[in-house]
Amino acid sequence: MKRAHIRFIHHKKWSTPIIVFTIFVVILILTLILTNPTSSFKPKSSTPHSKSVLFDEILPELPRLAYLISGTRNDGVKMKRLLQAVYHPRNYYLLHLDLESLDIERLELAKYVKSEFVFRDFGNVKVVGKSDLVTYKGPTMLASMLHSIAILLKLPKSWDWFINLSASDYPLMTQDDILHIFSYLPRDLNFLEHSSNIGYKEFSRVRPIIIDPGLYHLKKSGVFWAKEKRSVPASFKVFMGSEWVMLSRPFLEFCIWGWDNLPRTLLMYYTNFLYSLEGYFHTIVCNHKDYQNTTVNHDLHYIKWDNPPRQYPINLTLKHFEDMIQSGVPFARTFATNDPVLDKIDKEILRTSHGRFSPGAWCVGTSSLGKDPCIVYGSIDVVKPSAGSRSLEKLVLKLLDTENFRS
Repeated sequence: MKRAHIRFIHHKKWSTPIIVFTIFVVILILTLILTNPTSSFKPKSSTPHSKSVLFDEILPELPRLAYLISGTRNDGVKMKRLLQAVYHPRNYYLLHLDLESLDIERLELAKYVKSEFVFRDFGNVKVVGKSDLVTYKGPTMLASMLHSIAILLKLPKSWDWFINLSASDYPLMTQDDILHIFSYLPRDLNFLEHSSNIGYKEFSRVRPIIIDPGLYHLKKSGVFWAKEKRSVPASFKVFMGSEWVMLSRPFLEFCIWGWDNLPRTLLMYYTNFLYSLEGYFHTIVCNHKDYQNTTVNHDLHYIKWDNPPRQYPINLTLKHFEDMIQSGVPFARTFATNDPVLDKIDKEILRTSHGRFSPGAWCVGTSSLGKDPCIVYGSIDVVKPSAGSRSLEKLVLKLLDTENFRS
């Protein structure tokens, strides 16, 4: 039996080219790997940068708010507490004690602002140095607010909404909650309670002519009434509402810089108008075609009145606490100095105590051993909304419903 043989055929003339070609391919592959190691052998994944870009596309940019906190004689302590309750490094704060307050009060307020290292670091709290004389019923109150708005418009960084508060106001939710909800809203909305159905106010506000001595003197006194009456204006429609507002920057630039004559015309008209702050902005925004569809009919305040209403609202106490929380509004007024309900708001809503800042996501310190967590701070572009933001969300959705908004 013959043994099988396997024969290897070896062609010498093909061996050299094959070896050279193989070496060339290996060198080419090694070169590609060494020069671009992450090209095809590393799976593509989301880098931190691409992840942040994705989140930026999903989450809207947080707004900046500009607060005016105003007060009169003996209001310095209340203004400090209110400032701590509504403070956030993203926002701007302008403090104004009117001319009736003592010089020592304004000096103490300015010293307090300079002594707080957080205010110094962020530079977003200012005190009006040259105070205005304010007559509550007269146009000097409007003039003082226009003065404050002009100051805020000169600040280096842009802001989105202006909010006026008095020393008797207090927040019902954290700034993180407010900034979170308003980050989803168009920046041209103007929140102010308004109506053209003025009723009896036509005879008590529109037709009478008053003179505010604060326009001519440095001593505060009541307004003077003229014997003459005036007719209801025909070139524009008078609107009236609450003096507490949240106004957009574009609208206020229009009011201050006035490339249209309407703001100046109405400013002259409201110079002799009783409670002019309750009608000036309302009449401008509702009479101009560029802004009349930006109004949201709410002043974002919880206020209780007597029945029938008196000149000033009821001071809020502990018996109003649950109703305030259920309202979903971010602010309430009026409160007496250091009323127990303020301590309850601090503890249960703002998660702070008297004498400290209301903490937010920007506060990254520890609260152990009684320390203030806002002593150490992180990013001001991050917020951590609480359950309280849901009530504000419900309110805003209701206000912007098609049946209520732009009706």
